[in-house]
Amino acid sequence: MPTKKDYYEIIGVPKDADEKEIKKAYRKLAMQYHPDRNKEPEAEDKFKEISEAYGVLSDPEKRKQYDRFGHAGIDAQYTQEDIFGSINFEDIFRGFGGGGGRGGGIFETFFGGGGVRRGPERGSDLRYDLRISLEDAATGIEKKGDVMRTETCDVCKGTGAKPGTTSKTCTHCHGTGQISQARRTPFGQFITSTPCPHCSGAGKIIESPCSSCNGRGRVRRPRTLSIRIPAGIGSGDRIPHRGEGEAGMRGGPPGDLYIFVHIDPHPVFKRDGNDILYELPIHFTQAALGDEVLVPTLHGDVRMKIPAGTQSGSTLRLRGKGMPKLHGLGKGDQLVKLGVVVPTHISAREREILTELQGIEAKNPSKGGKKHKGIFEKVKDAFV
Repeated sequence: MPTKKDYYEIIGVPKDADEKEIKKAYRKLAMQYHPDRNKEPEAEDKFKEISEAYGVLSDPEKRKQYDRFGHAGIDAQYTQEDIFGSINFEDIFRGFGGGGGRGGGIFETFFGGGGVRRGPERGSDLRYDLRISLEDAATGIEKKGDVMRTETCDVCKGTGAKPGTTSKTCTHCHGTGQISQARRTPFGQFITSTPCPHCSGAGKIIESPCSSCNGRGRVRRPRTLSIRIPAGIGSGDRIPHRGEGEAGMRGGPPGDLYIFVHIDPHPVFKRDGNDILYELPIHFTQAALGDEVLVPTLHGDVRMKIPAGTQSGSTLRLRGKGMPKLHGLGKGDQLVKLGVVVPTHISAREREILTELQGIEAKNPSKGGKKHKGIFEKVKDAFV
C-alpha cells in the first residue's frame, strides 16, 4: 500500500497554520481541481486528496489526532465519510456559484450517497499507550489498564428504545436517514444529501428512549482490562486486543484495542535488538593480572572472568543473558564493555611501586616477566 502524503504538504500550509490559512489554501486548490471545472484525468483524484486533507485539518479534533498519531490516528477513528462529510462545500464555493451542503455531486461521486450508513457499522479501534521497564520487557508481565470506551447499552441492548417499546420508521425520510436535493450551478448539478433532521440520520424515530443511554444505544464508561506483555517485546511494538474497542452501531461488531508499548530508558543497561549492552569499569591491576568479578544482568548477578592482559575498551560476552526472543526460543547475549579506570589520586606507597614498575619497563619495554607480575601484585595489594 503506498504511503500517504502529509496533509499539510497536500494543502501547502505549515503545521502551525491557523484555520483561515488552511481554508484559504484549500479554497484555491479546490477551485483549481474541481472535476466540474477541470477535465484533466487526474483532477478528480487530486480533488479527493486535497479534500481529505482539508476535512482533517479543518476539524480541531481530527487535526489533534493527526498531529499526535499521524495517519494511523485518523484511519483508526474516522471513515472517509466522516472526513468528507464534515466539509461545508457551500461555504467553500460561496461566490463561485457552487453549492452542495455536505459535498453535493462530489460526495455522491466518491461514496454514492450522503455519508449515511444504514447497515451494521463496525466500532472504531482504540489506542492505549503503556509504559514498562526493561526488566518487565525481559521477563514478561501482566498489567491492568483502565480504558475509556463506548459500549453497547446493557438496558436496551443497543436499540436505544425503552425496554418493551420499539422504534418507528421516520415518515420524513421513509427510513433512508437522508434528505436529498438537486441544484443546478455553473459547475454542473450538485446533489445535496444531508442527514434527516427529524431522525438525525437514523431512519427511525424513538418515541420512548432508553433512560440509561438516552436513546443512543451506547454508553461511555471506563473498563479495566488485563494486559499481558510477552517477554522480549520491544519499544514501539503493539499488541492487538480483538473486540475490545468501541462498540459497533446497529448491531455491528466492536472495534479493536491496540496496546502500544513504550520501554523506559534503563539507568545502566542499553538494548540492541536481543542483546544487552553494559559498561563495566575495572582497575588497571584487574586488567593486567585478570580477575573474577560479579556482573549485574537482567536475570540476576553472574560471575565473569576477566583475562589477564585485557585492554581498555575490550568487550566480553555473557551468552544467554540478554533479552528473550519474542515468540521464539533462546535469548540474546549481554555484551560487557570494559573500561580501565586510572586513579586520579595515589598515596606515597602507590607512587613508589608504580615508579619501580616504570623503571622496569624503561629498561626492557618488551619484556616484563616475573618482575612485572611481582610489581603488579604489589600494586594490587597497595591499591586494595
